[in-house]
Amino acid sequence: MKLPLVDSHAHLFVKDFADDLDEVINRAGKKGLTAILTPVDILDPQEIEKALNYSSSVLPIFLAAGAHPHQAHKFNESYLGKIESLARKKKIVAIGEIGLDYYYNFSSPDAQKQAFYQQLILAEDLKLPVIIHSRQAAQDVLSIVKKAKFSRGGVLHCFTENYQLALEMMEQGFFISFSGIITFPNAQSLREIAVKIPLENLLAETDSPYLTPHPLRKKIKRNEPAFIFETVNFLAQLKKTNLTELVSQLQENFQKCFGLEDKIIKEIDI
Repeated sequence: MKLPLVDSHAHLFVKDFADDLDEVINRAGKKGLTAILTPVDILDPQEIEKALNYSSSVLPIFLAAGAHPHQAHKFNESYLGKIESLARKKKIVAIGEIGLDYYYNFSSPDAQKQAFYQQLILAEDLKLPVIIHSRQAAQDVLSIVKKAKFSRGGVLHCFTENYQLALEMMEQGFFISFSGIITFPNAQSLREIAVKIPLENLLAETDSPYLTPHPLRKKIKRNEPAFIFETVNFLAQLKKTNLTELVSQLQENFQKCFGLEDKIIKEIDI
């Protein structure tokens, strides 16, 4: 029996996987993955088309759609309509990734805040969870979630912010997701936060094709869903938790977060 792993965030339809996506999915299945969630950029029609037309017999791939904060300067209300259309047709299970990124600031803070707020309002109306990207923007993320009176929950993906944000967002019904960053030698402060996160609020992700876990990243540049095992195994050791129990809890959390309780198989054989 393989461990029923889930990757709660992987960018499968970017150019990095254009030539070998089937092989990537097969490797994930052989590693035991039972589901992957993939956010797509609502401003990129080619990525959306690829995502909607792709299917795999190996494992289910669930989709989210939204405008990343890097793209906020291009965002307008027409994209809200596109997100809503996908949601009404039940093509997506969440809106995201959305949020604020004050590290790169590819879009102005004001543009980011506006796009984030509008997408939260839409998600509330559609009764969908959100996938939040927050980088050096903890206080504004929290204040905008509260301003929008958002109540559908979701996930703080690839978490690197402070513990106070994690605590307050968990109170708002959010899960906290850790990527391969948790394995990096210089991520001690993040590990100290991860130890404090209750198992029932925890998720794990690869954020593929980025952030290959240590020590794989010494030899492998492109991350992929099969490598989720390294991050989950690391989390189990960090939190002094039985690996099998952690994997089971992560799957339960994934299903609860995205409303997928009846849609994920428990184990697969390749």
